[in-house]
Amino acid sequence: MLRLATWNVNSLKARLPRVEEWLDEVQPDVLCLQETKLADTAFPHLTFQERGYECAHHGEGRWNGVAILSKVGLADVRAGWDDEGEADPEARILWATCGGIRVACVYVPNGRSLDADHYQYKLTWLARLRRTLDTLEDPSTHVVVCGDFNVAPDDRDVHDPAAFAGETHVSEPEREALARLEDWGLTDVFREHYDAGGLYSWWDYRRGDFHQGRGLRIDLVLASASLLPRARSVLIDRNARKGKQPSDHAPVIVDFEME
Repeated sequence: MLRLATWNVNSLKARLPRVEEWLDEVQPDVLCLQETKLADTAFPHLTFQERGYECAHHGEGRWNGVAILSKVGLADVRAGWDDEGEADPEARILWATCGGIRVACVYVPNGRSLDADHYQYKLTWLARLRRTLDTLEDPSTHVVVCGDFNVAPDDRDVHDPAAFAGETHVSEPEREALARLEDWGLTDVFREHYDAGGLYSWWDYRRGDFHQGRGLRIDLVLASASLLPRARSVLIDRNARKGKQPSDHAPVIVDFEME
């Protein structure tokens, strides 16, 4: 069994003790982190190596940042876009092969508002990710694209769809961009196991949203067709959102039965 998890930690420096405790308890084989908010030189490699993880990090300092930790190998690491286009000024995507799976850890731009330049950047970013998928051999290979997508796939993933009308995370262009990733051959593993709404991975710190159940499901694990039937369980770990100084996101955990 290979346990893969993704978690937006909203500052690894602030959350490192919680991440250490969570790793010791949950024991994932592969952990993808987003929003580390660290420069590469500040990433705590030794802390994770002591727990048996190889580490790759793509950071810029104060904002963004993605990392992959693996106990099952870490090969062909690629940070940023692997194409002939302009370099992304923000550290938002990291690839590595772990245990026979090509893993992409992504932190999709937030978008901010529908009339913001950052929203167009978000749509362009997602389109570039789709083109990157096209460069892979084919969708029959073991591929996982996971992380904070900043998109709620449908209204089941939003606590109050009417309240989000006209805002980012739920707009049709964003959802269509996400659907184009799935058209390549990826599937939202969570939705293969749970059809019900009301299950979220992010809750605003304000207004007691976590305790009131007002959240969004925007942290996703998208798996290729060869991996999908191997997914034996999927869980949003709400316990990691509780306690002192939590991230505003909860980890998503998938167990794959591998040969």
